[in-house]
Amino acid sequence: MPDDLPPERTPVFVDGCRIPFLRSGTGYVDLKSYDLGRMALKGLLVRTGLPPEEADRVVMGTVVQNVQTSNVAREAALGAGFPTSVPAFTVTMACISSNQALASAADLIRTGQAGAVVASGTESLSDIPVQFKKKIRKKLFEARKYSSPGEYVKLLRDLRPSDLVPEIPSISEYSTGETMGESADKLAAKFDVSREAQDEYALRSHEKAVEAREAGHLQDEIVPAASPPDFGPITEDNGVRPDTSLEKLSKLSPSFVKPYGTVTAGNASFLTDGASASLVTSEAKANELDLKPQAVVRDYTFVAQNPKEELLLGPAYAMPQIMSRAGLSFADIDVIELHEAFAGQVLAVLRALEDSTFRSEKLNGTAPSDELPMGKLNSWGGSLSLGHPFGATGVRLVTTAAHRLRAEDARFALVAACAAGGQGHAMLLERHEGAS
Repeated sequence: MPDDLPPERTPVFVDGCRIPFLRSGTGYVDLKSYDLGRMALKGLLVRTGLPPEEADRVVMGTVVQNVQTSNVAREAALGAGFPTSVPAFTVTMACISSNQALASAADLIRTGQAGAVVASGTESLSDIPVQFKKKIRKKLFEARKYSSPGEYVKLLRDLRPSDLVPEIPSISEYSTGETMGESADKLAAKFDVSREAQDEYALRSHEKAVEAREAGHLQDEIVPAASPPDFGPITEDNGVRPDTSLEKLSKLSPSFVKPYGTVTAGNASFLTDGASASLVTSEAKANELDLKPQAVVRDYTFVAQNPKEELLLGPAYAMPQIMSRAGLSFADIDVIELHEAFAGQVLAVLRALEDSTFRSEKLNGTAPSDELPMGKLNSWGGSLSLGHPFGATGVRLVTTAAHRLRAEDARFALVAACAAGGQGHAMLLERHEGAS
């Protein structure tokens, strides 16, 4: 375990929350990522009772940026009622953007630069930035210098109708041109993960989410949201499928590699809108403000691999690394929250950790000697069922992990996630001695 720090430099996770995660194009379709982030931040202030002026920073992760609010952390913080004197910055690291926000919060506290940091994330995939082609953008830039009608006529004369067709961003790797779904199909094949196994895991995710909802666990992390035109309260995720079945999942066609691929709409996370927020303070600051921390942020790591070959395999590298530093095995870990980008990705990570060749060639002897127990994994559902707003998932994972530590009367939680670019992350939490 990392050396103990004095209370004024020990980062603790006080609490977190999120607005309901909704399928893109549904309840939040008329809102921007700013609106979603603002609601999550406001919900956090209400939930924790943190006086806004006590925050030293607001950090927010996001992936698909709205050009009007490029530093969405600052705009959302102002909209949520934080004073103008509280700095805010935005981080982006694909699907682990709000994991990076949390890591930044912990670093600010460990180095003594802050006592209380709000770490958050937001994403609206209903409001993606559609743009004109480079030729049009260049012409429009040049047109700022035009002064006569004749020059504008020349601008139009040089264009073709096809030039005006807008470009829609693609969820693909810039370096390889491969979509994440194609990479997931390739990874599943590499580790011999069958279509049936992927569908079974996807069904498990929905079943666990339904159980957690019925037990009230999901509501413990959700704050209500509202959306025009009626502004009625939104209180539940709308991606959880209580009526799904293995039979229904097995009938879906491959989505990316056709006709023989194994990744479908049913065993892949769906496009999601949502936001999350959390409060990380020093232990001393929590005592000063009479806050009740849930967990101590013990350690974290970020890793990166070849995006062509191992795009989604980051957790298989990150989890052993952090567990080795802490001197822990999977038997010591009580709660595991692993991001479910695809069912095949989750199962490939588990198989990689069990594979003797991968362990010896890739992990340099850092792999735990025991297997990851499925009973500890994502027992309240995961991204396949709850949804995956890119910039917000990391804080959701940590919030769920901290809540599970309390609900299960457990000690250690391990959070891990993959991300575009062949990157990955893991974080170790320990239940705070005062958590009840």
